[in-house]
Amino acid sequence: MPALIEIQNFEKSFGTKKVHEDINLDIRQGECLGLIGGSGTGKSVLLRSLIGLERPDRGQILVDGIDITKLTEKELIPVRKRVAYAFQGGALFDSMTVFENLAYPLRAHTDLTPRQISEKVMKLLSDFGLAGNDKLLPASLSGGMQKRVGLARAMILNPDVILYDEPTAGLDPFNTTKIQDMILRLKQMGKTGILVTHDMPVAFKVCDRIAMLENGRIGVVDTVETILKNQDHPIMHFAHGEVA
Repeated sequence: MPALIEIQNFEKSFGTKKVHEDINLDIRQGECLGLIGGSGTGKSVLLRSLIGLERPDRGQILVDGIDITKLTEKELIPVRKRVAYAFQGGALFDSMTVFENLAYPLRAHTDLTPRQISEKVMKLLSDFGLAGNDKLLPASLSGGMQKRVGLARAMILNPDVILYDEPTAGLDPFNTTKIQDMILRLKQMGKTGILVTHDMPVAFKVCDRIAMLENGRIGVVDTVETILKNQDHPIMHFAHGEVA
């Protein structure tokens, strides 16, 4: 599979704290890549950098061959339509209903009529098991439902890539399975995904490859198939809590 996203010689510091020293990683068309590592290793920083929310101190991020680190906010708009970010907490607008949260990107970035917007939103809510919740405010939803609404909103502009930031954190087994099944369904639709997670059972179920951040670099990247066959693999040690 060809690389859709390439991270080259990526470095990032916050003040005197160097988070990333020399990150090199490619994300292939149609795969789901897991990104793991201990707390404070900069997983979310790397994810945010893929849509220009963080700027590297050095290095490149190529999306379909275009270096997005050089783009202005305006030039990043088409990139953010192609690469959607499903934020950890859902990041929904508290004062908007579920329907309005999903309709907002369509109103801002498309020429769809109100009827077309309504049809698209209601279909997506149905697809995500959220039918009947369109008039509710986010505060009325459970944490799991908020995450599903956030994921639905990330999908509303039909992106090529979805960035999942800890999508199952804090969820019960039922909602974890719901999110897991959605990621698998999106993958079957040909969507490329990057999954930042501490939930190793989910990572093993939905990812094709897993990369581990350690000491500011990608310490290891391997296929899930290879990892699961080797109990002494560094990622298996991490999964068993043997790596901080």
